[in-house]
Amino acid sequence: MMDTVNLTHHFLIAMPNMVDPNFHGSLTYICEHNEQGALGVVVNRPIELDLSTLFEQIGLSLPERLHSDIVYFGGPVQTERGFVLHTPPLTFSSTLTVSDAISLTTSKDVLEAVSKGEGPEKFMVSLGYAGWSPGQLEEELKQNAWLSVAADPQVIFDLPPETRLNAAMKLLGIDFASLSDEAGHA
Repeated sequence: MMDTVNLTHHFLIAMPNMVDPNFHGSLTYICEHNEQGALGVVVNRPIELDLSTLFEQIGLSLPERLHSDIVYFGGPVQTERGFVLHTPPLTFSSTLTVSDAISLTTSKDVLEAVSKGEGPEKFMVSLGYAGWSPGQLEEELKQNAWLSVAADPQVIFDLPPETRLNAAMKLLGIDFASLSDEAGHA
């Protein structure tokens, strides 16, 4: 029998020994976790692209106050597609309500709403997502690749990206600097 753990609406904190460059030093928000696998979005990895450039590329205008907002690397899967984490209550043609505080939308209409100034109050745009096949995330957790902690939306929406990993660690009561690369040595 497999241990069932549901990490929906949790943060995954990459352990210092994480070798995959996609996830080294990453903080990932899990949007869905069930027997089919898991889907998450990396929330602390800005890329060299700002929102105004992205919106230009898809033919949308952007309110001035958002021009310098940044786009994130959400994970190595479907990196040409946008994944938008945002605050409810707004839903769009393809919105997954993860919790009462966070939704994930993958349809362009969320960006069209943002363009018109009618979008969600808080949002984060990423390209790509992180995916795990059935049982894969559970296996990686057993191998101590990740720490998990219940997510706090403020970490995603209110903090600068370079502080999000430490903020998630604080939710666990751990200082990231105190984690060693070697597990099991005091």
